[in-house]
Amino acid sequence: MIIAIAGPYSAETAELRQHNFDVLNAVAARLLLKGHVPVIGVNAAIPVVDKALPKERRKAIMDISLAVVSCCDALLLVAESPGALEEMELVKAQGKPIYFSESEIPKYE
Repeated sequence: MIIAIAGPYSAETAELRQHNFDVLNAVAARLLLKGHVPVIGVNAAIPVVDKALPKERRKAIMDISLAVVSCCDALLLVAESPGALEEMELVKAQGKPIYFSESEIPKYE
């Protein structure tokens, strides 16, 4: 199953942003080992936005992230943030499963 992983990315400092990034990627690694294809919208968005330097950085990040998330089969909400909740609402509107804990997601056979 292709699972979007949503959680906070933005933070006051570069260190906290990196910590948030690391948490999301650690969750993704564990889901990969369970046989799933984990996807993190900001992983797709940040490199592109950093190169493009758009005037509305957050909007550009969310546009890319939401496009990626919309293609997934389900979403795992790691922790709440404005962007993560936006991603969750999109998946909910599509009628796809939303998980709130890794333990809810079975190993993919």
